[in-house]
Amino acid sequence: MSFATPLFLWYFLPAVLLAVLLAPRAWRNAVVAVASLVFYASGAGGTTMLLLVCIVVNFFVGRNLEPDEWRLDGNRRGVLLTAAVVFDLAVLGVWKYAGFASEQAAVLAGWFGGHLPTFELVLPIGISFYTFHHISYVVDIYRGERPALRDPVAFVAYIAMFPQLVAGPIVRYREIADQLPQRRTHRLDDMAAGFPRFAWGLTKKVVVADSLAPLADACFATSGSKMTFAVAWLGAIVYTLQLYFDFSGYSDMAIGLGRMLGFRLPENFARPYSSVTVTEFWQRWHMSLSRWFRDYVYIPLGGNRRGTSRTYRNLAIVFVLTGFWHGAAWTYLVWGLFHGALLVIERASGSYRSPTGSGARAARRALTMLLVVLGWVVFRARDLGKAGTMLGHMLVPDLGGLPAVVEAALTNQRTLILLVAVVVLLLPAGAATGTYIESARSRAATGVRIGVMTAGAVYSGLLVAAGSFSPFLYYQF
Repeated sequence: MSFATPLFLWYFLPAVLLAVLLAPRAWRNAVVAVASLVFYASGAGGTTMLLLVCIVVNFFVGRNLEPDEWRLDGNRRGVLLTAAVVFDLAVLGVWKYAGFASEQAAVLAGWFGGHLPTFELVLPIGISFYTFHHISYVVDIYRGERPALRDPVAFVAYIAMFPQLVAGPIVRYREIADQLPQRRTHRLDDMAAGFPRFAWGLTKKVVVADSLAPLADACFATSGSKMTFAVAWLGAIVYTLQLYFDFSGYSDMAIGLGRMLGFRLPENFARPYSSVTVTEFWQRWHMSLSRWFRDYVYIPLGGNRRGTSRTYRNLAIVFVLTGFWHGAAWTYLVWGLFHGALLVIERASGSYRSPTGSGARAARRALTMLLVVLGWVVFRARDLGKAGTMLGHMLVPDLGGLPAVVEAALTNQRTLILLVAVVVLLLPAGAATGTYIESARSRAATGVRIGVMTAGAVYSGLLVAAGSFSPFLYYQF
């Protein structure tokens, strides 16, 4: 079930919100937990059992990881933590990467005249996200940062919470632990604050991202013989905008939904295309993923505290993992290596610090945007060959125009939306719009909220009713 469907908007969501409002405080986690499992099962089908198994294992492991010298000594706690993390990563590895590994093994065997069978498992929806939630839970308990949950219903509400289960934000346990006990209050003020944020995300997704999707698809589907400088750049720019409005729109919807349910979920975007360095870009883009890798991979590896060479190594490891976390394909690995290399270069040269002069900042912002766009081409391409073809045409100008298929996709409506999206992209850095809509108390903010809830939400609802929507891009991860 997607947020941008009639079933969710007109039936599921109103029913859940009404149940949360009417239920006694002690039952609200149960309402969220049951609704979330129903939401997940509607799209995941039989793979819901995998989620339930992971929930059971991590819940019972967590209860035995709290620092308590009378109950479990440190060494045994360490072994138990390692076992839990290995289990979670093994589940992710088998269901997400085993098929890819079998394909690579078959190719390697073919080079030597052999033959190996390949297989592919059904990828459970949101497995990358709920695996990271489980790891965060057991690690934060082991470190003594938060106590384990004793209530299994509260644990299911955390792991399976439908606003963030499928595509984030990735909510570290320490960020939400204090919100999970049944004493959590829920008021109509939460509804009033959360709905405009949800409506804003729905507008970004349905009006902008979904309108640009056919144009991006047409450009990336163009064969090498018809690829031109114009097609390559148009595809790269359109996909850069589509991905941002799609994913940040989902995050806005998730944060708004969480607020309506009485939870405060972490921010995930802060105008990333305003960044003046690649380092800053990763402080603004998919921030919950960056924070997760910082806390559970980069810092445990030593961070930047053990010398220059180890710092570079740690950055490389993090971005290799970041690439493969997104998907089992060489394009994601190369994209991760590309960004890891850029961060190492910035740190080695000292250019990870933002320049002070306005001219220098403008130049660095343009360079950062160029590098990010080039990276998105690799990220989006179906394989490295296609990525190379598009990048080659982007770097070598020619006089070729747009093929008929791309021209047909570039309608007047999409051209207008593309221009508006570019203007939004070029705005200076500042407070994120979603946060402004949700929490600002000025008269101007009230006017923006009213506009989003009327024009944006109504128009988006009409588009959804007409069936003109597509799945969120991050559902595939």
